[in-house]
Amino acid sequence: MKLLRKQVDKIKPHFQKGGRFEMLHSTFDAFETFLFVPDKVTDRGAHIRDSIDMKRTMIIVVIAMVPALLFGMWNIGYQHFIATGTEAGFWDMFLHGFIKVLPIIVVSYVSGLAVEFIFAQIRGHEVNEGFLVSGMLIPLIVPVDVPLWMVSIATIFAVIIGKEVFGGTGMNILNPALTARAFLFFAYPTYMSGDFVWISGLLKGEGIVDGFSGATPLASASLGNIEAMPSSLEMFLGTIPGSVGETSTLAVLIGAGILWFTGIGSIRIMSSVFLGGLTMGLILNAFAVNPFMEVPAWEHLLLGGFAFGAVFMATDPVTATQTNQGKYIYGFLIGFLAILIRVLNPAYPEGMMLAILFMNVFAPLIDHNVMQANIKRRLKRAGTGSNQ
Repeated sequence: MKLLRKQVDKIKPHFQKGGRFEMLHSTFDAFETFLFVPDKVTDRGAHIRDSIDMKRTMIIVVIAMVPALLFGMWNIGYQHFIATGTEAGFWDMFLHGFIKVLPIIVVSYVSGLAVEFIFAQIRGHEVNEGFLVSGMLIPLIVPVDVPLWMVSIATIFAVIIGKEVFGGTGMNILNPALTARAFLFFAYPTYMSGDFVWISGLLKGEGIVDGFSGATPLASASLGNIEAMPSSLEMFLGTIPGSVGETSTLAVLIGAGILWFTGIGSIRIMSSVFLGGLTMGLILNAFAVNPFMEVPAWEHLLLGGFAFGAVFMATDPVTATQTNQGKYIYGFLIGFLAILIRVLNPAYPEGMMLAILFMNVFAPLIDHNVMQANIKRRLKRAGTGSNQ
């Protein structure tokens, strides 16, 4: 590392003010700070001494997603070989999924970072770090056979419309990864819904076994085919059709543990999302008038991308609420609305996406009301009265 540090320091003057490549300062700074912790410190006013910066924070989130990513790669191969009726070993399954997912990851990062670098150069600002996470989230929430050009367009749309028009990382009001998924869902619905988009090879008809259905548990439940749903253990482990990284609740919970242990993810939001989903599930169970409403409340927490959304999407520090009380309200409403949309609107069986985007918009209002309530309580406690 010392040798690399010396080489970086040697070429650094060329990218600073007055250097031959001054115009590429933002690009150089992005690579330097990715490799090494910045040596910048505050020299006036109140400040915090800490060894972690935004890039390190984002990298921890990416690390937390690795269990879901690795399991997703294996599950893609597992589902493919079941669909084709072919026997295969663990590494054959994993390799098949790796070959399918890697191009999606590459396209996501190349497309998104290209836009980030262009905007940074135009504005003369540092490259924002937020896409380190968004670039990994997007491949994990799309079907395995989604065309790469669609991934590229959706990613570019999400970065420009979801982030840069608001001023970049830290200013956006919507989660960029979910913005990309929403774009794909409404612009190319045939590639984001149905039974044939979740299993590698089904769209191309690569020797699929007769009678095999690639339907997800949510799709089966929404059609009233409760008996066709897999077991609770299968849904918890994730050996079911679905998006690349959303199927395994176990892998997602491992990531949640990493985020909680490092203090990066808000346990208040995570727990309240699950509580909100469980509450709505119990309400639907009490008034069950169709088979989908009869699905046990706790099983809803294992279906679709509920757990993944609760851990990696709802906890986005930019688009979520900032106050402690607000986080409980925000998370509870996400879980509550996700199950409500899922069960009562068959057109959107995966209600988590819409619920999080909807609450992203209301997050500032929740924080505002929480702060106003705190101000009123303090004034009353001080005995000053609300009109003084």
